[in-house]
Amino acid sequence: MTISKQRLTVELKAEASALGFELSGVCPAVAPDALSDFARWIDAGYGGQMHYLHDRSEAYGHPRSILNGVRSLLLLGRSYLTDDAEPVTVGSGRISRYAWGRDYHEQIHKDLKKLSGFLQAKVPTATVRGVVDTAPLLEREFARLAGLGWIGKNTLLINRQAGSWFFLAALLTDLELDYDGAQETDHCGTCTACLDACPTDAFIEPYVLDSRRCISYLTIELREAVPDSLREGIGDWVFGCDVCQDVCPWNQRVDATPEQVFYPRPGSNPLPLVELFDLDEKQFRTRFRQTPLWRARRRGLLRNAALVLGNQPTSGASVALVKGLNDPELLVRGASAWALGNYPATAARDPLRCRLDMEEEEEIRVEISRALERLGG
Repeated sequence: MTISKQRLTVELKAEASALGFELSGVCPAVAPDALSDFARWIDAGYGGQMHYLHDRSEAYGHPRSILNGVRSLLLLGRSYLTDDAEPVTVGSGRISRYAWGRDYHEQIHKDLKKLSGFLQAKVPTATVRGVVDTAPLLEREFARLAGLGWIGKNTLLINRQAGSWFFLAALLTDLELDYDGAQETDHCGTCTACLDACPTDAFIEPYVLDSRRCISYLTIELREAVPDSLREGIGDWVFGCDVCQDVCPWNQRVDATPEQVFYPRPGSNPLPLVELFDLDEKQFRTRFRQTPLWRARRRGLLRNAALVLGNQPTSGASVALVKGLNDPELLVRGASAWALGNYPATAARDPLRCRLDMEEEEEIRVEISRALERLGG
C-alpha cells in the first residue's frame, strides 16, 4: 500500500521530533530567492577568507548539487540553549554558547542518519541525504521557505518560540512531500538592538554582515593576525560571539534544551586562558579534538587568548604571554607581543626586548616594536 505524501510528511516530522528536533518544516527543492543577494555579498568581499563560499558559489544555486533528483527538503531546528552564561573571571574568556558542549555535528549527523533510515523504511526506493552546515546549501533561506522563521537584521534565522538559539539541519529526498508555507513576515520591526550592540560594527546595514569585522569570523575563520583596529573590540570573546543574540528580544523567553550533550563541559563557560599556553599540539588535540574549538586550531585559539588577556591585563597572565611571545607559531607570538604592550613595563619590556633581539620574522618584529613604543621605549 502506497503511503500518501501528507501522511508520510506527518510521520516524518513526528519521528524528527522524537529524535530531538524541536522545529521542522518542508519546502520544495528550488533555486533560493536569496541567491542573488548571496552573490552580491560574496562579490563585495564580505566573506573574507571563507574562500570555500566563492569556490562553491555555483553549487549554492540549487539543492541538486547535494542530491541529484532532489524534490523536497525537510528543514530541522535543534535548540542548544543550556545554562546561563557565567560571569567572566579575571584571566578567562567567553566562548559562544553553541560551542560549550561537544561538537554538535556528531550528534546531529547521528540523528539525521536515523531519520534517513526511517524514511527509507517507509519508502525503500527513496533517495535521502542529511546535511548540517557543511554542504553548499543556504540553510537559513530554505528554513524560511519551510516556515521555520524569518531572517533577522543580524542575518540569523529567528523563530517566534525558539528565538535563534538552534542549529539548522536538512534532510533532502527525491520524494515529493507535503510542503509548508514560507515565512513571509519579518517580526524584527523597528528594533535595532543587535545592530547597536555589535562591538565591532560588523553590520553594514540591517540584514548585511561584513564577516571581516565579525568577532565570530575573527576568532574562528580568520587564519592570520586580527587587524589592529579590531583587537580591542574582541573584548573577552576567545571563540565566537553571542552579543547580537544575547540582546535580541526574541531570545529572552526561550526554554532550555534537555539535551545534555550541548551542556557546558568543565571549563568552557568561561574558558581559563592562562593554562592554554602550556599546551603543545598533542595536548591541545587531546583536550579539544571533539569540540567546536578544534576548528580554530591551537594557533588560532592561543592568538585569541592572547588578545583577550591583552584586553583585560592581569598580573597572573604576563608569564603566560611571555610563553606565547616565544611560541613556535607566528600568530601566537604576534598576538602575545601586542597583549604585552598593554601590561606594566616592569613585566613586559625586558621579555619584548629579548624576543626582538632574536626574532627573524619582520611582521613579528613590527608587533614587538609597536608594543615597546606603547610601553615607552
